[in-house]
Amino acid sequence: MSMTTPSEGISDMAVIHPDASIGQDVTISPFSTIAGDVVIGAGTWIGPNVTIMDGTRIGAHCRIFPGAVIGGMPQDLKYAGENTTAEIGDHTTIRECCTINRGTTDRMHTKVGSHCLLMAYTHVAHDAVIGDHCVLANCASIAGHVTIEDWVIIEGVVAVQQFVRIGQHAFVAGGSLVRKNIPPYVKVAREPLSYIGVNAIGLRRRGFPDEFVRAVEDVYRTLYITGGNMSKAIKVAELELPMSEAKDIILAFIRASDKGIVRGPF
Repeated sequence: MSMTTPSEGISDMAVIHPDASIGQDVTISPFSTIAGDVVIGAGTWIGPNVTIMDGTRIGAHCRIFPGAVIGGMPQDLKYAGENTTAEIGDHTTIRECCTINRGTTDRMHTKVGSHCLLMAYTHVAHDAVIGDHCVLANCASIAGHVTIEDWVIIEGVVAVQQFVRIGQHAFVAGGSLVRKNIPPYVKVAREPLSYIGVNAIGLRRRGFPDEFVRAVEDVYRTLYITGGNMSKAIKVAELELPMSEAKDIILAFIRASDKGIVRGPF
C-alpha cells in the first residue's frame, strides 16, 4: 500500500467523481473523496481523508489537511437543496477537521478568500464571507451570514453570531463571544466584548504609515474615550477631525452597522 506525498499526484486510493475538474499538479491523497460538481485549482494539495462535496470551488495552491469537509449542506432548516457553492481562494490553508458549508438563497455562496489560514476545527457556516489574508485560530466558529473583511485575526475558541460584520485589520481575542459588529482596525476582548485599543502593531507590521495609525487612534479616541453616546461622537468626529481615509472608512462602517458595534472600554 503506497501513500501519497505532495509530489506524487493523485492517489489511486482516493475516490474522485469523473465530472470533477482537477487542475494541473494537484495532489489528492489516499481516502479523500471528491464529488462531481467540484473545481480544484492548479497546485493544490489535498491530504488524506478529506471530503470535498458538490458545489465546492477551490483555488490554486491551497493546502487542505486531513479530516476537513468542504461544501457540506448548510445547517439551516430553510435550505431546500438549492445549487449553491462553497468557494475558497488561492494560497489558502485549511487545517485538520475544518468544516465549510455551502450557501443558501441568502447569498448563494460561502466564501473564504485568498492567503487565509483556517486552523484546526474551525467552522464556517452557510453564507459567511471571509476576506483575504485572514487567520482563524483553532475552534473558531463563524455563524451564518457573517462578513469578515480582509486581514482579520480571530484567536481560538471564538464564537461569532449570525449576521455579524468584522471590519478590516481587526483583532479578536481568544474565547470571545461576538454578538455585535467590530469596526475596522481595532482590538477587542473581555466579556461583554469591548474595544480595548487600536491594532496599531498589526497595522505597522502591514506597512501602514504612522500618519494613518494616528488618524485611526484619533477617530476611536473621539468615538470611545471622550464620552457621550455614539451618535453624538460620530458628529464630533465628522466636524472636528481632519479629513482622512481612516476616518471615512471607520465612520462608513459604523453608519452601516444595523446590529450596533462593540461597546467602549469603560
